[in-house]
Amino acid sequence: MPESYNNKISVIIPTLNEAENIGELLQFLKKNGKDHIAEIMVCDAKSEDETVSIANKSGAEIISCKEACRAYQMNEGAKIASGDILYFMHADAQPPKTLATDILNFIKKGYDFGCYRFKFDSNHPFLAVNSFFTRFKVLWCRGGDQTLFIKKDVFKKNNGFDEEYVVMEDFELIKRLWKKYRFGIIPKSVLVSARKYKENSYWQVNIANLKIYRMFMNGLHPQILKEKYFQLIKHPKA
Repeated sequence: MPESYNNKISVIIPTLNEAENIGELLQFLKKNGKDHIAEIMVCDAKSEDETVSIANKSGAEIISCKEACRAYQMNEGAKIASGDILYFMHADAQPPKTLATDILNFIKKGYDFGCYRFKFDSNHPFLAVNSFFTRFKVLWCRGGDQTLFIKKDVFKKNNGFDEEYVVMEDFELIKRLWKKYRFGIIPKSVLVSARKYKENSYWQVNIANLKIYRMFMNGLHPQILKEKYFQLIKHPKA
């Protein structure tokens, strides 16, 4: 590891109307990140609720974004991040309390990027099956819900997220880096919201995910993926 490596983590959270979740998450990160977090950036896409106000009061750095596209929002945060490790996460996710040391330990072990496993805030038995498969190092088991840590120099060298992707932006980045860099899965779980499954049936969401993944792997244009995805399921933010 270079001597100039600052061993700090920049947390980047894209938001759109996340007042219900953002305050609790920011307090959690401040309490458990301790001295390892350089800054927490809320990259907000013109929320119409109290997201920005709550984030301001919680001491987060607010990045105002012109459009609601997670790839674009996360890239905007990465541009000004001061930490040498970027940690991207959704506002409705809660990582383990050991997040900072977990990430730093994996970086020290030689991993360039990686994620956690995940589990849902629901007792639905089928969702437990989904969670189980996130322990395996295969691309179709990945996704933004698991959060993503990556060395900043690796992220910038590879031009960050592809902003053409409104959905599958995390898969696209991981797929692009998969064979070039070392990817690790921290053997702990992020707690994620099952709200998408409350708006749709379990099978509806999983069939939609499978169809979009196959379309992505077959090289269909990002706009086609977006249109098809929002045809297949009702999204909480739609």
